[in-house]
Formats: sequence, structure tokens, C-alpha cells
Amino acid sequence: MGSTFEFASAASVRFGWGSLGQFHHHLAGLGEKVLVVCGKHSKRVEPCLEVLQSHGKRATLFQIPHEPDTQLIEEGLTCMAEGMDWVLGMGGGSVLDAAKALAIMAPQPGSLMDYLEVIGHGFAFPASSLPVVAIPTTAGTGSEVTRNAVLVSREHRVKVSLRHASMLPEVALVDPALTCTLPASMTAATGLDALTQLIEPFLSSRANPITDGLARQGIPLILRSLETAVRCPDHRQARTDMAMGSLLGGMALANAGLGAVHGIAGPLGGMQPSAPHGAICAVLLPHSLKQLHGALLEQPSSSACLDKLQSLACMILGHRQASIAEALGWLHEWIDSFTLPPLRAHGLLRNECALLAEKALASSSMDGHPIKMTLQEVNELVLCAY
Repeated sequence: MGSTFEFASAASVRFGWGSLGQFHHHLAGLGEKVLVVCGKHSKRVEPCLEVLQSHGKRATLFQIPHEPDTQLIEEGLTCMAEGMDWVLGMGGGSVLDAAKALAIMAPQPGSLMDYLEVIGHGFAFPASSLPVVAIPTTAGTGSEVTRNAVLVSREHRVKVSLRHASMLPEVALVDPALTCTLPASMTAATGLDALTQLIEPFLSSRANPITDGLARQGIPLILRSLETAVRCPDHRQARTDMAMGSLLGGMALANAGLGAVHGIAGPLGGMQPSAPHGAICAVLLPHSLKQLHGALLEQPSSSACLDKLQSLACMILGHRQASIAEALGWLHEWIDSFTLPPLRAHGLLRNECALLAEKALASSSMDGHPIKMTLQEVNELVLCAY
């Protein structure tokens, strides 16, 4: 852990049960014309549309029926042609990523491909993003406090990002009550994604004291409340814990990065766009931690990371004498209890695993993994979850 680091997050975060009712307080200083980005069910955003209208704002609705891809963003940019002043995103991670992508692209010259990583030119953005107000309706991605937007390129079968400091939302309004309508399967998958986005930054080579604090606060919240949120969708404390855990995970990953789980999950999502990201992360996580533990035991210089893994074990089992092996075994069984399908169930063919490993090794998420992995090790990790 270095002594020099940067920490950045949304300009303003409002958290709390029923906080959507405070939406109108955040409209001061925002322009008249707003693009409202939502999911395929626009009814959820109607309360915001009514508030916007009562405050003299002119809203244009743009719906995201699936994970945002490059074509969908190009379509959305045509809606921005009238000259929007800001963007409101209300929905899951896909909606919030689309909102941020449209907000950063609207003031730029050129095309989307000029700025995309990996498959595009990766040019620096000459202009800052339009302001974004982000209202998550799932507890998983933390996209309301991150500075990138993940997009699918169906042509290239890969997920890539737009990334800029100004993409951090102006306002993140997190109301746990909005997550109560999530079905059990989505609650489980997004919740395990949130857990992964706390554990990977905690173990990351780029971790810092602030991200460590966020992870130490968030990991126990997810572990104690996810099962309750799945079984009892209206349980107020469980939903509040999950929303807080997701928010803390978003802050942590935005500043400390991720690791091998997301290094694999991102490319797999590009190869199989219908595969749910959270479910992929969930089945990979226990295998990744077990592999990491074994590798650290073989490296004499790995004591600092082993200490972090020991701290994680104490958080998992809830006592100071926790064994790393015992904790990782318990975590594996706990994740298995949510009965999420293996990677092959999402359409990944066995002969594609090597290609997935190659793409994963080149992923920016791998930069945060605490040890450098070989292609063989990444391939072994993929096969463990296959």
C-alpha cells in the first residue's frame, strides 16, 4: 500500500430510505433540458418526470432495454442533438453506465470509436462530461460513484470502457427502498457482485487506507444481509445494508481497481452479452481467492497481501482467530447456496476458455490483482468455474 494516493467520488451523495423524495433539492443549478435514461419499464421513473415538469425542466426519455452497447449509445446521442444540459440516469448499472456514456460523449467532437478503449482510438476527451444525476435501483454495481462506463461491442465480442474523471456523477441519490422490487435471483447476483467489488479492491495492489476502510465497513454488511434480502425483499434493514455495501464498493473500486474476477467477467460479458455480470463474478470469486491464497503461500515476499487475506478471513467468519482456508471454504459454500449457474451455462464453450483467458489477461481490471498472473493461471481459473 503506497503512501501517495488519490481518492475521488461523486460530488454529492445522498443516502437513505425514502431519499428519492428529496430529488427536487438537487435540481438547483442544473439546466432546463435533461435526457432521462431509464430501463425498459419507464413507470419507475415517472415520479422523477413529474418533479422535473413541476420545476420547469424539459425531459426527453431514452430507454435502455439491455446492457448498453455501442449501437445503443450512438442512438442515444441522436436524442442529445437538441443540446441537453444534463443527464438523469435511474436504473441498474446498465442504465447508469449508459447515462454516463451519453453525458461524456455529448460535448465531444468526433465519434464514439475515437474515445473507446481497446477497440477504438482511446483519445483523451477534449471536453468535460455534462452533469449526471445517478439514482440506482439495484444494489450491486456502484456505478453511481464510478468514473467510467462499460459498453458492449457486439461486433468485437468484448466489453470496453469510456473513462474520465468528469464522469463521476454530480449527484448520487441512493434510496434502498427502490431495490425492494428486485426478484430474488437478481438480488442475489447483484449482491454478490457488490461483495466482489469490496473484496477485490481490499486485496488490490492499488488499495489505500480510505478504500480499505470502505471495504472493512461494506463486506460485513453484505455477508450479514444478502440472504435476508433474497428471502424477504421488503426487509428494510437488509435492503439498506445491501445498498450501502454497493455504494461503498463503487467508491472502493473507483479508487483501488479490481482484480482477476472482473478481469474475466468483463471479457466474458462481451463474448456472451446475455450473461449476467453479477452471477459470473459470484461463481469466479471463491476460486479466485483460493488460487490467490495458494500463490501467496509460495511467495516469500507476499506477507503484506497474506495479512490482508487474513483480515478478510476474520471478516468472513467474524472472529480474530479465523483460518484463511476455513474462511474461504465457508465463503465458497455460502455462494454455492445461491445456486448460481457455472460459466458454461451462459453459452461459453470449452474451446473458448483459452480465448477468454487471453482477453482477461489483457483487461485493465488485472492491473489491480495483487500478484501478476500467467496466462496458464488465468486459464486454470476460468476452467475452475466452467
